[in-house]
Amino acid sequence: MAVGPATGDTVYEPVPYWARIPHGIWLREATSVAVDSDDRVYVFNRGNMPVLVLDRDGDLVDMWGNDTPFDGTERVEDPYGNTLHRWRGCRFLRPHAVTVDHEDNLWLVDDIGNRVTKTDRKGRTLLTLGTGRPTGFHSGDPFNRPTDVAVSPATGDVFVSDGYGNSRVHRYDASGALRTSWGAPGTDPGEFSLPHGVAVLGDGGVIVCDRENHRVQVFSRDGEFRTSWHAHRAVAVCVGRGADTGVYVAEQGPPPVQHGVPNVGHKIQIYDPSGRRITRFGAALPGEAPDRFNWLHSIAVDSEGSVYAAEVSYVEVGSKLTPPREMVSLRKWRRVRG
Repeated sequence: MAVGPATGDTVYEPVPYWARIPHGIWLREATSVAVDSDDRVYVFNRGNMPVLVLDRDGDLVDMWGNDTPFDGTERVEDPYGNTLHRWRGCRFLRPHAVTVDHEDNLWLVDDIGNRVTKTDRKGRTLLTLGTGRPTGFHSGDPFNRPTDVAVSPATGDVFVSDGYGNSRVHRYDASGALRTSWGAPGTDPGEFSLPHGVAVLGDGGVIVCDRENHRVQVFSRDGEFRTSWHAHRAVAVCVGRGADTGVYVAEQGPPPVQHGVPNVGHKIQIYDPSGRRITRFGAALPGEAPDRFNWLHSIAVDSEGSVYAAEVSYVEVGSKLTPPREMVSLRKWRRVRG
């Protein structure tokens, strides 16, 4: 179906039990989602099969990233000297973000692994950015725990937000050569406090989720600041497809001191390219019910205008329960009007 631009009359409804994950596949949590030109949904997760591919109806159609998914977990030391558990055989140290580009290639961000890997849809590696070792803390050099990646369909330029141990955005050309970087720690225009998500706008501009500054910032492809607008703990951003020019921004929840206060984060907001809010959805408080969000981390939009969301629900919620448990971390909201 043809999808026009989102308006104030656009309505979304949750799709309960959308993703049908087979027994034997453990997500732990779905950290990121992306959609290709055939509306296949790629789920990058921290379980025993790091890349799952679902169709629009939620059925599993492919998976890859671990040749030994039933061999249990192992303790490994990350480049920062920390010990962590991961599934044996996983290609990635800590999955964080996935993007599908205009040629249906995947770009996968391993934040603790300090790598961005370009693959085809079957997982064959085409290009790698990063050495796997972190640069100095907030040195400005790539990478120190990168967070997201976006690719320009017009130029092939690759933009990487480098946010946990850096305050930068890096622009590479299509061959993987670093062209420029911008950003520094701070709160002024052009500065960042954890750049966590990045996307390319229809006019070629670059929009960045400046998470801990509670805003998104818009730049030219060379890093020239254009504008910004408020968004509560903006964690992820994507742009609608085709005629849909909406800018979709996911908001995380409040700090512990405000837990239980309604209508503070836990929403997906939709804006026009100038930053005027069009609509939003999500319940007033977090939870596992289909109309709620636990802890948003990534969003994607398909050709019908439906929205997919991945959440770091284990890290932020499930790991703190007694006993700890895996929680809902993958959702779909169908666009039913507008």
